[in-house]
Amino acid sequence: MTATERLYPRPLARLLAVAAAGALGALVVLGLVVAPPDAVQGDAQRIMYLHVPTAWLAYLAFGITALASALYLWPRTRAAAWDRLAGASAELGVLFCGLTLALGSLWGRPIWGVWWAWDARLITTAVLFFLFCGYLALRRVLGRGEVAARRAAIAALVAFADVPVVHFSVEWWRTLHQRATVFNPELDPQIEGTMALTLWVGVLAFTLLYLALLGLRYRIAGADEHRAAQALEAAITARRRSAELPADAVPTGPLGGAGVPAP
Repeated sequence: MTATERLYPRPLARLLAVAAAGALGALVVLGLVVAPPDAVQGDAQRIMYLHVPTAWLAYLAFGITALASALYLWPRTRAAAWDRLAGASAELGVLFCGLTLALGSLWGRPIWGVWWAWDARLITTAVLFFLFCGYLALRRVLGRGEVAARRAAIAALVAFADVPVVHFSVEWWRTLHQRATVFNPELDPQIEGTMALTLWVGVLAFTLLYLALLGLRYRIAGADEHRAAQALEAAITARRRSAELPADAVPTGPLGGAGVPAP
């Protein structure tokens, strides 16, 4: 059993996928049928059942990337698996961060009257999105190897420094964006009843989806690295064999070794 299969065995991957599909189905029913419209925002508030979970998953994914990068940089825990996990989680983080911006824009149009506002929360979130896009681009430019992985890990930790800035931006500056509904400084959730239930189901559903996709992406990355290692080993073996042939070992045939008719 490979390291990838030990971390994400196939039965666990299938279980996560089924659980994510079931939770997403429950979210659709709760969000569109069970939960009532908001007294102020109306049906536009239903977008929050997607917007908030995607924002949470962006935080979580980038947090896993930062943690895996720190573990890779620590000599005692350095392993290629941490670098692989960091890259896989960052890809999903960029996906969920992009969805957060898109869903926030869809919510802002009917509530604020504009698709985009130069708001502290929006700007810092957009900066976070582009920082991790740059991190993924850097991983491709640097290629493989211990030095490249170490530099990418440092870049991930630098990019993650923007996450607390995004979260606390609504507390530090005056913004159009509302304050945190659940994880506010007072730890006093501003939501209850079926609306709170729907929000928590959304968080659970997207967390399960993230775990399922992370396992799949991690397995793909492991398979890619295995194929690359096999190709490199085959190329080295072929080069060694060619180097072992004597200089005059040229295949002969009806035309001789150099393609000139034999005397």
